Amino acid sequence: MTRVFTVPRFLLLAGLISFSAPGEVMAAGLRIGVSGSPPFVMPRQEASQGISVQIWDEVAARLNQPYELIYQPNTEANLRALEQGNLDLAIGPISITPDRLANPKIDFTQPYFHGREGLMLPMKAPGLWARFKPFFGWAAVSSLGGLMILLFIVGNLIWLAERGRNAEHFPRQYVHGVGNGMWFALVTLTTVGYGDRSPTTRAGRVIAGVWMLMSLLALSSITAGLASAFTISLSKLQPTAIQDRSDLRGKTVSVVEGTTSATWAKLYGAKPRKAVNLDKAIELLSTGEVDAVLFDEAPLRYFLQQTPEAPFKMAAFALANQTYGFVVPMNSDLRTPIDVELLQMQRSGAVKLITDQMLQ
Repeated sequence: MTRVFTVPRFLLLAGLISFSAPGEVMAAGLRIGVSGSPPFVMPRQEASQGISVQIWDEVAARLNQPYELIYQPNTEANLRALEQGNLDLAIGPISITPDRLANPKIDFTQPYFHGREGLMLPMKAPGLWARFKPFFGWAAVSSLGGLMILLFIVGNLIWLAERGRNAEHFPRQYVHGVGNGMWFALVTLTTVGYGDRSPTTRAGRVIAGVWMLMSLLALSSITAGLASAFTISLSKLQPTAIQDRSDLRGKTVSVVEGTTSATWAKLYGAKPRKAVNLDKAIELLSTGEVDAVLFDEAPLRYFLQQTPEAPFKMAAFALANQTYGFVVPMNSDLRTPIDVELLQMQRSGAVKLITDQMLQ
């Protein structure tokens, strides 16, 4: 006797649906979460523009994949919506970090951009004290001290040689006589030569002659040294006290909330002050409420290119290297085809072309 097992219709239907689901995901319009700042993501009125958006648009075109852009307030909100299943893909300047890679709910695609974490500083003109400070620095003080020692030595030598026969110009009294000797040495050094004090003895004239020759070398050397020191000191006048990574400790920097910038700020000992977007972060710098803006270097440079009149400049150093990728749910069928297209676009130069057009 043969037994016939029947499968309930609802189980068969469920199996067919689950079997066909992957193909339908690729055929249906994808929900694409987008977040970030120019030049990676442009304002909504320019929805088709931006490095991240244009690269994704090219990938979608190659996959013949329709999609819908859903704007998110920041990167963390974008990733959170993806984790909760409200999105199929998250795009924007999303840094690939160890913490994000360790998240069991999301996965990154092939990187499409390599950048750096940068710092934008205010272009404040040096104050009056900053301009005169080099004249009170070690170079000026040491040069003046050395000159006074030389004048004292020559003044003593002239006094010793002249006090016996030329007491009128160089009195025997030590303080008065050496003072006149130093005055003679000074006017000789400066080539003024008033003539009110002059040696008459052979020894005094020899000392004076040697000092005249030395004065030519001494004055030119001191002048050149001071000029060089002042030039270097003035050239080092920075628009801000932040000249190196170590100077960030204790400083207040504005960061965009929902990004990795706050993490980098804390790593370098700075105090992060969060802003809802890059424009607000720059506004805090404009009003002097923060010492710098810490954010991805490319958006900061893009801002300076678009607003050359802004009183800001980029720091000469970067804080870290960054790589950006698209984000998909873990074990998503989208990752492999997207990786393939991204790699092909990078090899063909398509990614570089899009990037250069936005950053030129």
